[in-house]
Parts: sequence; C-alpha cells; structure tokens
Amino acid sequence: MQPFIPWAWRDPGLLMGQDPTLLKRRDESLEADEEAHASLAGYDVEATDGGIGSIDEASYAVGEAYLVVDTGPWIFGRKVLLPAGTVQHVDHVERKVYVDRTKEQIKSSPEYDKDTFATPEYRDRVGTYYTDSYRDVPPPLR
Repeated sequence: MQPFIPWAWRDPGLLMGQDPTLLKRRDESLEADEEAHASLAGYDVEATDGGIGSIDEASYAVGEAYLVVDTGPWIFGRKVLLPAGTVQHVDHVERKVYVDRTKEQIKSSPEYDKDTFATPEYRDRVGTYYTDSYRDVPPPLR
C-alpha cells in the first residue's frame, strides 16, 4: 500500500472533468490550469457515511493542495480543511467530491481558522491528523 501524502491529489486527472478543451489548454498556461480546476467550488462533498457540505475554496498548488468545505448546519456552520489526499473520487456530472474519511473523522479534525490555515504549523497539525487517521483506519479497497 502506498503511503498517505496529505497535500497531493491521488489522481490529478480526476480534477479535469468532462471538458476536453480545458484538458488541452491546461498545459498552455497557469490561468488555463486554474480555470480547469475552478469548477470544484460549489461541489458537494461526501464522506464514506454521508454528505458533509460543499466546497467553498480549493487549492491545486503542488504539495499544498486542499479543499475548504463549508459544513453548513452539520457542524454548526464550521468549515473544515481537507487535504487533497483524502479525495477518492470526483463526479463532475453529479458535482460531488468523495473523500474516504468518515463524518466523525472529519468533524474531529483540527479546527479551521481562516487567519492561520495557510501557516506551516496549522498545515502540519492537519497533515499529521489525517496521516494518523490513515494509519489507524486505512482507506477502503476499491
């Protein structure tokens, strides 16, 4: 089994969706690459045991990729930071992102703070939390 790498997409090809124009233009410029990925904002997010909210923001930076998920009323309006490595599958038709962690695992993650979430200390805490969760409960086999 491959080790969990929190801040990297398991399969960057999942992000491209169904638009071959964006896929072709992706290599042409940073703007085209960002445009191809921008469509994840607003997607619903599904944990292994149900919906957790929708994507408010996403980063595709190499080695720093993440999703900020607005959980709405599920956790009293709290937002959570999900490392890109938790993403198992993206369904562009249904506009859903599937992660392989449970709602409880996500709810127990370090609290999101918009002012500090980009700091190395916070990202280390989140990365360690999810890395430990994969050691304790490996992702389901497909």
